[in-house]
Amino acid sequence: MIFAKRVAKSPEVDMIAESGPYLGLFEHSPWVVERAFTTSPFPDKASLHAALVAVVADASEAEQLALIRAHPELGAGQADLTAASQAEQQGAGLRALSAEEFARFTALNAAYRGKFGFPFIICVRLQPGKAAILEAFAKRLEHDPVTEKETALREIGHITWLRLQDITP
Repeated sequence: MIFAKRVAKSPEVDMIAESGPYLGLFEHSPWVVERAFTTSPFPDKASLHAALVAVVADASEAEQLALIRAHPELGAGQADLTAASQAEQQGAGLRALSAEEFARFTALNAAYRGKFGFPFIICVRLQPGKAAILEAFAKRLEHDPVTEKETALREIGHITWLRLQDITP
């Protein structure tokens, strides 16, 4: 069983103690984990992930958009990347782009953000390489805003599942 409840002086202290290692699963958005932990304990990783995804699905439109907007642009070399994002982008080759690749990512990031109002999100760890990421980037620019928001949230679910695998035995 994961995250069995412990006796604590206050539910808030107990929840923080239990959820602490997991607060970074969602990019700059610990509220998702905090809400999911109100339904703890979880029998396994899949149950925890399902609870996390349910929190996102039940969140308000504004909260969902804030969650999406908390993600970094791909290949942009931002200084405020979380350790998880740095590792993921490094593993996908996005931290060592050629000048041409950097220009392509920069143009796609600008076009995408201009159309949708949030950054392009894809689980780079599930992509075979930069070419596949660029292809998905261009294809998803053809989506309507509703479809793209749903796609971004689904990709966040994939990212979170892999991050959960990284931090749990």
